[in-house]
Amino acid sequence: MTIGNKDGTRREFLRKMGGLASGTASAYLAEPLTRLAHGALHEETLRVAVVGCGGRGTGAAVNCFSVPSPVKIVALADVFEEQVRSAKAQLEARDKSKTDLPSDRLFWGLDSYKHAIDCDVDLVIIATPPGVRPEQYRYAIEKGRHVFMEKPLCTDVWGYRELVEVNKLADSKGLKVGVGLQRRHEPRYQETIKRIQDGAIGKIVFLRCYWNMGNIWTKSRQPGDTELAYQLRNWQYFYYFGGDNITEQHIHNIDICNWVMDAHPIEANGMGGRQGRDRFPDMGMIYDHHTVEFTYANGVKMFSQCRQMPDCWNIVAEYVHGTEGWADCSGRIWGKNEWQYRGPNPNPYDQEIIDLVEAIREDKPYNEGWFGATSSMTSVLGRIATYSGQVVRWEDAVAKAPREVPELVSWDQRMPIMPDPDGTYRSSVAMPGVWKLF
Repeated sequence: MTIGNKDGTRREFLRKMGGLASGTASAYLAEPLTRLAHGALHEETLRVAVVGCGGRGTGAAVNCFSVPSPVKIVALADVFEEQVRSAKAQLEARDKSKTDLPSDRLFWGLDSYKHAIDCDVDLVIIATPPGVRPEQYRYAIEKGRHVFMEKPLCTDVWGYRELVEVNKLADSKGLKVGVGLQRRHEPRYQETIKRIQDGAIGKIVFLRCYWNMGNIWTKSRQPGDTELAYQLRNWQYFYYFGGDNITEQHIHNIDICNWVMDAHPIEANGMGGRQGRDRFPDMGMIYDHHTVEFTYANGVKMFSQCRQMPDCWNIVAEYVHGTEGWADCSGRIWGKNEWQYRGPNPNPYDQEIIDLVEAIREDKPYNEGWFGATSSMTSVLGRIATYSGQVVRWEDAVAKAPREVPELVSWDQRMPIMPDPDGTYRSSVAMPGVWKLF
């Protein structure tokens, strides 16, 4: 069977393939379509749009080149033209045979993501600033596209509520969703966590997780930049776009702890602040360190620590302590059942794309948006706790917290946070005991 590129026939076939997971197809139709999923569909080229053409979006597109079945990058979108052109050049230099990027499928501007998603594509990679991902995810799912999203999936509670609704919609349509929490695709993590959950360290007593490192990049204000343009260039330094480093980066470690517990915390309290960032220009208004005590429903505590500050102790790790031993989740157990992982270690950034494409082609149930949303919300809960200096309960935040991410309507719009007269954002740094979200 040949799937054409005209009159919607190819897209309609793939939509029907995805629809099987929703249970709407008859048993009579399921058999031949399943056969094709293992045959003809494997020979068809999966067409991919990339929304967000920075380092991670371009990197995820390159990861598509590792997929053993035919995949082609056919559309690019970003708010900045230079990002689109740079991504096109990099991808074509890497493997031109796996790109098809004419000028009429290159888009830039605040609504460029819609134009890329509207192209004849099967899979959309969303690697834009995290604060705007929930809206872009909704648009892609409403258009019937499979989705891969970088983490985190949201930066505020409104975004979490939106993700829950869109995840339900994706499931109802049989669409597949991957999330860039790549540790979940590493055999060393999979095997270690399975052993922990099977009782290798006894009953879990508490967990620890860390992402402590130096500063990350900044981009200087460009001639002609509006405030929105500057903040989008430096999105990780404004909490509504990046979520602060506890959300943008430390979510990886928090997600591992949620995976081990097969649950999310019900409350958080913590402390954080900003000391090192003020030694450097262009570092927005986010904190540079957070320490949070999360509590799960069964009373188990997860102690979370993240820092972006030069010349300090660096560590990126997750540990679980039990009544009969303790574990490094990346592949080591000490105690009664001592063990060390010695198996294969595939590139997890490649593997997460390979696994998603396999699920699309085989029509397997696949929606990582659920744990992606939960772990994103967990990190947001931690940020609310450190900013406010209060104990914050999950159910209260979900019920009461307002939207914090601004709607992007014009390059000239006024932003929720504006620079001080000296060009810094120090007056907007959250003060515990004063800052309140609800």
